[in-house]
Amino acid sequence: MSAVKFRYDEFDPSDVRTYPLRSRESKVRDQDFGHAWNPETGFDGWLASLPNLLASADLRAVAQALRDARAARRGIVWGLGAHVIKTGLSPVIIDLMERGFVSAIALNGAGLIHDFEIALSGGTSEDVDAALGPGQFGMAEETGRELNEAIVAGVGRGLGLGQSVVAYLAERKPQCAPLSLLCAGARLDIPVTVHVAIGTDVIHMHPAASGAAIGAGSLRDFRYFASFVSELAGGVYLNCGSAVLLPEVFLKAVSLTRNRGLSLEGLTTVNLDFVKLYRPETNVVKRPVAGVGKGYSITGHHEILLPLLAAAVIVGDAPRAG
Repeated sequence: MSAVKFRYDEFDPSDVRTYPLRSRESKVRDQDFGHAWNPETGFDGWLASLPNLLASADLRAVAQALRDARAARRGIVWGLGAHVIKTGLSPVIIDLMERGFVSAIALNGAGLIHDFEIALSGGTSEDVDAALGPGQFGMAEETGRELNEAIVAGVGRGLGLGQSVVAYLAERKPQCAPLSLLCAGARLDIPVTVHVAIGTDVIHMHPAASGAAIGAGSLRDFRYFASFVSELAGGVYLNCGSAVLLPEVFLKAVSLTRNRGLSLEGLTTVNLDFVKLYRPETNVVKRPVAGVGKGYSITGHHEILLPLLAAAVIVGDAPRAG
């Protein structure tokens, strides 16, 4: 026995049913089209010239969500991967901090290192290919010794990992403090948490590293972070450039929030990165806001996308106080 054998018969389309084009609900309409930009209208006019479709519509929606959250005194938490810092974007984030669009910042371990090195010397991001062969990768003296000493001392006083380094830099007053997120956190009283996996960061290779201090400090920071997330109803969480660690930490903080019966109604989540990856898309954009909020994913280079978003937030906003 075998399946029926078909013949070379052509399908007859002569009696297919059609409908008037204007009766169809179309996803793209002329009123959503962009238009040529008139330079005399400035950035505001350029932004208005974008199509009201796909990523440009999402960019406007995220900017509005940030403005709405600040106006309603809701939380805005930025999760920043190291690439955001090493592409020179700290001044953009610091400006948003000063304008009131940042409630807290979460970094991974590499982000902490890059920001610390910038604060001390104005430079970061070594040439790994050149340094790995001769065994010099990650062996900068100040980075390995001072960061670990700051963590050990601060955690010993009951501080979190990020809090420890913020306090250390506030006391040290490094030469490039105006470029440092950690220093801005100290100056503006904005919490900075740091979330690490042991063995992933160059400072873990140094003799001053203390697993007990790093682990205790990062766990304390996770609990701080979970507290921030528990207050994000009507607020915004942005994951910028972290592919694994911060999306996982965020999801666990959301789980703790739900376990306590706390609401995340009206939460907006955003993933900004130059590629779409599983964990940010699932653990930031989709799962946490299912049934309660809205998630957005905007793809592009950080060094272009983040300044663009920041400018979109600022356009039309009231002048800064002070």
